[in-house]
Amino acid sequence: MDFLVPGNLLGNTLQDWMMAIGVAIGGTIAMYVVRAFALRRMHELSQRTAGKLDDFVTKMLAKTYLVFLLAIGIYLGSMFLVLPDNYRLIVSRIAVAALILQLGIWGDSGLRAWRAQFMSANGDGARKASSTIMFFMMRLVVWTVAFLMMLDNFGFNITTLVASLGIGGIAVALATQNILGDLFASLSIMLDKPFEIGDFIIVGDALGAVEYIGLKTTRLRGLGGEQIVFSNSDLLKSRIHNHKRMQSRRVAFILRVAYGASDAQMTRIPELVRAIVTARGDVDFERAHFFRYGEWSLDFEIVYHFKSPDYILHMDAQQAILLEIYRAFERERIQFAHPLSVIRVAEPTDPAGGWLAHTMPRNDELRH
Repeated sequence: MDFLVPGNLLGNTLQDWMMAIGVAIGGTIAMYVVRAFALRRMHELSQRTAGKLDDFVTKMLAKTYLVFLLAIGIYLGSMFLVLPDNYRLIVSRIAVAALILQLGIWGDSGLRAWRAQFMSANGDGARKASSTIMFFMMRLVVWTVAFLMMLDNFGFNITTLVASLGIGGIAVALATQNILGDLFASLSIMLDKPFEIGDFIIVGDALGAVEYIGLKTTRLRGLGGEQIVFSNSDLLKSRIHNHKRMQSRRVAFILRVAYGASDAQMTRIPELVRAIVTARGDVDFERAHFFRYGEWSLDFEIVYHFKSPDYILHMDAQQAILLEIYRAFERERIQFAHPLSVIRVAEPTDPAGGWLAHTMPRNDELRH
């Protein structure tokens, strides 16, 4: 056999071995230089731009280890040698294992950098537990895939193992489906952010400020001081009204004017309301119209937009507007309507059914 011939080592001459060693060392040095150059350029780029992707790539490249480059270099050098099949298989498997491990380290480093950036932007304590669980699961997936790929690379049959993990995962998921539902709902809240800590939300007949977002529950502080606890999965199934994210408040109300107002007074009312509302700098007037003949009133609808989502400021502005309207109605001698009933009494001597109208408050009894 050739590898037993004197002067040969494993069937290769000294010149072949020198070539292979030179390629291995040169390839390793070349990859290290390329890695250093790329790392320096990416670091300079990350300093000039506000994007986060170049930061992630920089941190991933920083985790490129020399031992893995050396393993790849040895594999490249072995291509210049004539080796027995079992030796070549060992070298190739070691190189592939090194590549898989390096890819796993890059993925883990990218996830760590993403988590650090995410926590810096959403660093409140209530989200810390959810983000920790989420990134732990993502890292677990990365290393589980890398481990299975390495087992497959070294010749292990992973089909049975993957099937066993799948069956076990289904059993665990069925046993803990409620807990997992709340957990994934918590992750959805963390990523989609339908609300955050401090937001004032309304869910069904419950309303309050968000106080805590946990792995299983979200807690509100109600207006009466009580704590309202929601399951995360039930919360996401509900319609959520987030009042903190309002840019402005649309306010609509009805003025009820008594029947008997003159034509001039009716024409004057929209102008009075417009002047009162537009005099304020914190509201945008939309409209004021006489829109309905009510059962006991002439109805005007007024609509304006308050420029702040703050509820207290909105109520202060509405109070001031209503008071000004009240004063204006007093000056113009315009009467507000009150709920009234009209009783028609027919005169016994009137064959045409003449009537005498009397007015009295609704629900009162007619007194004789």
